Amino acid sequence: MLNTQRAQEIAASPIMANVTYQEVPIYIQHVDEQNETARIYPLDNPELEQDVPLSQLMEH
Repeated sequence: MLNTQRAQEIAASPIMANVTYQEVPIYIQHVDEQNETARIYPLDNPELEQDVPLSQLMEH
């Protein structure tokens, strides 16, 4: 599970972090602190953007 601060660090970093959502490698585009969600997309399908709870993201 990612906390808000770590998710923001990953989103701002030029280095790709190994983060998954439902076991799928994803890229974090934006973090919404108030709602504790992140705008993400699967690395293999950039057009499939979605907002998900930070609690469902895993850093490996």
